[in-house]
Amino acid sequence: MANQVGEVTMPRWVPLLGGVLGSTCCGLLLYAFSVFIRPLRAQFGWSASEVALAYAICCLVFGLMTFPAGRLSDKYGPRKVVLVGSIILAVGFFLVSTISTKWELYLWYGIVAAFGGGMIYLPPIATAPKWWPDRRALATGFAVVGLGLGSFIMGPLATKLIEVFGGALPVFKYVGIAMGIMGIAAAMCLSVPPAGWKPAGWSPPAPKAGAPKVGRDFTYEEAKGTSQFWMLYIAYFCGSFAGLMVIGHLAFHGTMEMTKVLEAAKGVAAGSLPKDSADIKQVAMNASFAVSSLAAFNALVRVLIGAIVDKVGTRVCFLATFSVQTLILLLLYPLGGTYVFLLLMAAIIGWNYGAMFTLFPATCLQYFGPTAQGSNYGLLFTAWGLAGFAGPYAAGYLLDIYKVYLIPFIVAAVVCAIGVVILFITKPPERKA
Repeated sequence: MANQVGEVTMPRWVPLLGGVLGSTCCGLLLYAFSVFIRPLRAQFGWSASEVALAYAICCLVFGLMTFPAGRLSDKYGPRKVVLVGSIILAVGFFLVSTISTKWELYLWYGIVAAFGGGMIYLPPIATAPKWWPDRRALATGFAVVGLGLGSFIMGPLATKLIEVFGGALPVFKYVGIAMGIMGIAAAMCLSVPPAGWKPAGWSPPAPKAGAPKVGRDFTYEEAKGTSQFWMLYIAYFCGSFAGLMVIGHLAFHGTMEMTKVLEAAKGVAAGSLPKDSADIKQVAMNASFAVSSLAAFNALVRVLIGAIVDKVGTRVCFLATFSVQTLILLLLYPLGGTYVFLLLMAAIIGWNYGAMFTLFPATCLQYFGPTAQGSNYGLLFTAWGLAGFAGPYAAGYLLDIYKVYLIPFIVAAVVCAIGVVILFITKPPERKA
């Protein structure tokens, strides 16, 4: 159950730990940004779309960087790539604490920190299943579970620190330092097993009677030449667009709608409650708990769905999660002003959204094989980056126009429904002879 790396014996669970630590850094970077929208707007007077643009740029750069990171990981090994990425991520996030203009926010958070985060994210996903050929989907789930853990931690922590420091900027400084430490530790946990390695006592299962003939893995060039790859790409874009449209704005939506309910209950005019009142602070904290609810189920599903996929396959899981997600997105606006419903819907959205990050790499692995997984999934994940730019920014833009999240959430539901149709008609490619 171990491999020899220099003089150090490394059990095969160690790369899973590296994946958890690395993806937690990425979760801290990405999935709690909605708690910063209100304090940044209050401090600098920026519009919702101006703040959302920082998150959109971050998602775009993060997603696009995973492709070269996967190629570099296949060529030079995951440890070096993650180590360099951790340093860049920490420096960029730390320097957000020094900003005075929106352009600096776009540079340090949207470009530099995201560039480093993209280098950290992909290598563990490509590495972990190589150590667990007997539980590939489960290993993939562990490699991405930290995205949910990071946002689960960051939501209430950042909200509390913003209150303590009286603003958002100091939070970036201390979290940036923590990210650097975690990322470096993650890099030290990663290595690639020797060629031909397999767990002690395990042999690849014999093909079932009537099953398609087993062929060789696809090369990167062959994989991207299939229609199935680009069908998965479009479906990934649809699911990510819908999820990120909500995740990047969930806390702000909850704060807006619960404040309206609070004002109606007190019989006061809209906007008349002081921003620093105990009631308004409690509303903001409740909204951050919705982010944590989303994050907790986002993290939980990444491991559980891996175990389910290893039993029943990806197709059923895909159709179930995307269909339920479409329905919940339609209910989020009318029910978002009620704390209990907000928590419940956030949990379901987090579950369905988080499942994608196990299902898509597991499907890519199933369709095209592990040999070029770093490059194949690196390219596939750029769909998330494009969606990450389009979704949050579109939500901010539509919010500036309509002043509420009704239209953004309807758009998210429609795009998610398109993903359901695409996944329904996509079939595995014929393996290479």
